[in-house]
Amino acid sequence: MEEIKATGVKASLSTIKIDVTNPDTIHAAAAKVEREFGRLDVLINNAGLADTTLPGDPDLKTRLDTVLTTNVTGPALVADAFKPLLQKSKGAYSIYISSALASLSGATDINSPLYHSAYTIYRLSKSALNMWAIQEYKELKDKGVKVFILCPGLVRSNLRGKSEDMVSAGGRASDPAVSGQTMLSIIQGKRDADVGKFVHKDGVYEW
Repeated sequence: MEEIKATGVKASLSTIKIDVTNPDTIHAAAAKVEREFGRLDVLINNAGLADTTLPGDPDLKTRLDTVLTTNVTGPALVADAFKPLLQKSKGAYSIYISSALASLSGATDINSPLYHSAYTIYRLSKSALNMWAIQEYKELKDKGVKVFILCPGLVRSNLRGKSEDMVSAGGRASDPAVSGQTMLSIIQGKRDADVGKFVHKDGVYEW
């Protein structure tokens, strides 16, 4: 938090610890937000991991269970817990961080660069997350909550591993600040024409 303050942020900052695999922490966090603020204007579901970074050599079931619990079940529980608070806002946003790798169109088009990518379990989880977000969009679109599915692009991240080569995706990954600007444009209402869609900084992906 001190690092964020050092950037010159003027608003007050507070933190809440959530483990998306632990429903008790999710409900405790929602209760705290309700007590302190009474509503929630923006919810960003960004929890995620890839099975390539799991310790040891887990079997397929363990890899599936772990990734899907973190990438799908967890965000779904968070969204459900905070949904009433979003509906108390005058213009709320529910944003799900997905991946271009979740695109079924890209995965089945041999001419797409997405066709040849691996990360099968990760792709599965993000496709499932997209479906959850679509269903939420249909549920909340007339209740004052705008739902977006956002691909942040290939950015520096520990998602792939902690070595410099993995963090930078072999030097191809960009600064996460680029993704932050895309997210900010959504929150500022500049992407409202794309509500309910699978967006990235330059446009919209096919499902």
